[in-house]
Amino acid sequence: MCPCGNQIEYSRCCELFHKHQLPITDALTLMKSRYSAYVYANADYILNTTHPNKVHLHHKKDILNWAKANKWLKLEIISHNINTVEFKAYYFNNKMQLEVHHERSRFEQLNNKWYYLDAIYF
Repeated sequence: MCPCGNQIEYSRCCELFHKHQLPITDALTLMKSRYSAYVYANADYILNTTHPNKVHLHHKKDILNWAKANKWLKLEIISHNINTVEFKAYYFNNKMQLEVHHERSRFEQLNNKWYYLDAIYF
């Protein structure tokens, strides 16, 4: 099953976005595909889907370190609307302690493409 929570295989779900075969049609789909990218330590996808005005704030090495340092368990969508997704990502850290990353992400569409803009962390 795909890490994003859809009940289909990764190869028929988020992997299609990661390989640029399908356009992202909404903020929720982008958020879920970004979560799967963390599971698979796909920093290029994370950077390519970050808003062009914000991408300079993110570094590939840091994304890879955080993605690889954790064992990602589950994504829980709390709420979403046209450009905002609140979620919890459950994972074991490098000390095998269960943690929850709780975030409300904002997304923006530019030239018919969705991008991660910023977030509020809880």
